[in-house]
Amino acid sequence: MYKFDRHQIQVGISACLLGQKVRFDGGHKQSRFCQDDLGQHVHFRAICPEVAIGMGTPRQTIRLVAADKVRVKASDGSFDVTEPLTEFSRSTSATLGYLSGYVFCAKSPTCGMERVSLYQPDSNNSVREGIGVFARRIMIDHPNLPVEENGRLNDHNLRENFVTRVFAYHDWQQLRHQGLSADALYRFHARYKYLLMAHDLQVYKTLGRELADAGSDLAPFANRYESQFMGALKQHANRKAHTNVLQHIQGYLKRELSSKERVALAECIDKYRRGLLPLLAPISLLKHYMTLYPNSYISDQVYLNPHPEEMQLRYEH
Repeated sequence: MYKFDRHQIQVGISACLLGQKVRFDGGHKQSRFCQDDLGQHVHFRAICPEVAIGMGTPRQTIRLVAADKVRVKASDGSFDVTEPLTEFSRSTSATLGYLSGYVFCAKSPTCGMERVSLYQPDSNNSVREGIGVFARRIMIDHPNLPVEENGRLNDHNLRENFVTRVFAYHDWQQLRHQGLSADALYRFHARYKYLLMAHDLQVYKTLGRELADAGSDLAPFANRYESQFMGALKQHANRKAHTNVLQHIQGYLKRELSSKERVALAECIDKYRRGLLPLLAPISLLKHYMTLYPNSYISDQVYLNPHPEEMQLRYEH
């Protein structure tokens, strides 16, 4: 069975989400999911941009202010920290290419990845159209990096999608670190066949064609592959797509399974299709049959094991 490499999976995170008392009021916004679940499988790189530029704790609140260029100012207008925050964001982001994911603190003028309050000059009127200065820099410099906010991770589907992308991106980074070769790329693409099919069938087919035509200059192709691969996984796999993949895998086993086993698997997949069972049910049955009737190609599929089972991320699909 495919095993993801847990070694040195590094995930950036807003320091307050790990319980560090770095917020403006001297408190924190600890995420139990990050601390207790995800933290068991990754190593966090905790960063608080505001503390990093020398702002104390507790401190005056800051906010985004609309201008020709968005400024970051004290809420009472008494000071401006745009330049030090911009420089910190630029220099720090340049050192974070090793990360496999990032969890930002929502609504923060430095770390919010979307819908941060953006104020009009000399006014308390605002619109939820801003992006935190540090988060923006990270997302611009590392466009394929899986990113999420703490609040959004309360949504089970968003959580499962984010964790899947973190482990997949780490796997890809390991491939690049070990050195690109046509054989390595083919094997990587083969292992991710069904996971890609579940998320974006067209991208899977396109990448397969492009891989066949990549030639010997693999670096430009690898950059395109990474972008399309991670973009595809960002799309949420729905019940119909999962059912299609499960039925494809079922086809590989039809000669080995007994009549009763074929019926049991088909019924399990159909109950999942109709919303009567979680995705975990047919996946678990397939894994069971893999132990009875080994098939190296199917057993090597990341789809069956995209993240640690103990995180229980497929219980609610």
